[in-house]
Amino acid sequence: QVQLVESGGGLVQPGGSLRLSCACSRSISSIDAMGWYRQAPGKQRELVAIITSGGRTTYADSVKGRFTISRDNAKNTAYLQMNSLKPEDTAVYYCYARTGIITTWGQGTQVTVSS
Repeated sequence: QVQLVESGGGLVQPGGSLRLSCACSRSISSIDAMGWYRQAPGKQRELVAIITSGGRTTYADSVKGRFTISRDNAKNTAYLQMNSLKPEDTAVYYCYARTGIITTWGQGTQVTVSS
């Protein structure tokens, strides 16, 4: 069973940067897609970014040009580099992995953008 552990969240000022990491308990080379979703208070969980095993990426319009998703198969880890952060990026960020029809979620990491 796959387990995902996120890290790298925290408090940052507007315009700042953070890098989230998602460590997987087993090899990610055979995982079809990994990504990040986020959920702000009172809102539904929404897609932030996804990267497939082939390296294809998809981003929410709200983060295009600011966030970059990547994966390091050697380290069994996916990353989300977040630049030019805005207060509206404040949310709990969840790592996600999908293999076939099986989806696994991490426990979430809080990102707060505030001055």
